[in-house]
Amino acid sequence: MFKDSRIYVAGHTGLLGSAILRKLKSEGYRNILTITHKELDLIDQKSVDDFFKKEQPEYVFLCAGLTGGIIANKTYPATFLHTNIAIQDNVFQASQIFNSKHLMFYGSSCVYPKNCPQPIKEEYLLTGEIEETSDAYATAKIAGIIACKSYNNQYKTNRFIALIPNSMYGPKDNFDLENSHVLSALIRRFHEAKKEGKNKITLWGSGNPRREFIFSEDVADASIFAMMNVGKLQNIHYNLGTEIDYSIRELAEIMAGIVGFKGKIEWDMTKPDGTPRKLLDNSRFLNLGWKPATTLEEGLEITYRWYSKNIPKTV
Repeated sequence: MFKDSRIYVAGHTGLLGSAILRKLKSEGYRNILTITHKELDLIDQKSVDDFFKKEQPEYVFLCAGLTGGIIANKTYPATFLHTNIAIQDNVFQASQIFNSKHLMFYGSSCVYPKNCPQPIKEEYLLTGEIEETSDAYATAKIAGIIACKSYNNQYKTNRFIALIPNSMYGPKDNFDLENSHVLSALIRRFHEAKKEGKNKITLWGSGNPRREFIFSEDVADASIFAMMNVGKLQNIHYNLGTEIDYSIRELAEIMAGIVGFKGKIEWDMTKPDGTPRKLLDNSRFLNLGWKPATTLEEGLEITYRWYSKNIPKTV
């Protein structure tokens, strides 16, 4: 991938896409293609084909898609399944037809079985039952990973690559309480509790499940690293994480400290916890020579500063 390569960032306004866009610009890439959802509906196959035919992107970062937390996944499973599979199918097919050199797809840690050994290795994919609370979304992501393998095998290429980041966070995350993931939801909940002068806050579940978090800027850095070192990639999909996990209870305490919330944290045990633990083994990708640069505390500080300045745009 060269500085003048035609690079398409699909989903450039979202959490990961915006981070990749910033990273590409900061490193001097000058031929970046972006287009809004209003201008190009990725669910419409003809529109996607027309865009690829006209713009001829050489490298594609497929960050577009529908994401959400437990509530959203339980409420709109069909929408999650249809939207994500449609986007993936259309962009994969267009990339193949119009000869893009490489496409980067992004999976999710929810693609792995809910009870698989920890830390989770790439080979555990499709070895057991996935978590029911996110099975529709996970199924779509699994389909994307299988698509990478299928296109590469059928067309005798290494064109399609999948990264599987663990729980991602950062500026431009989704802070809507119905659709957000746990970390962005905690940021908003603690911020509002402090602003309203509350002396306690009640959070879902037991607080015991453990999660690994990775900053969006680190995922962006890893994405560009992968594109630059595609010749070293011997596998279809790679885990991406920090190899450090935290309980939701620990995360809440860290977030309360960053926000400055001094009240009591209570836990509603009647609400679901989700998968007990999700810690990825990312040694396969680390062995290529990359490592994350941002600690959880550093990333949360940056994310909260961004949220504080952009509250009207995020709620």
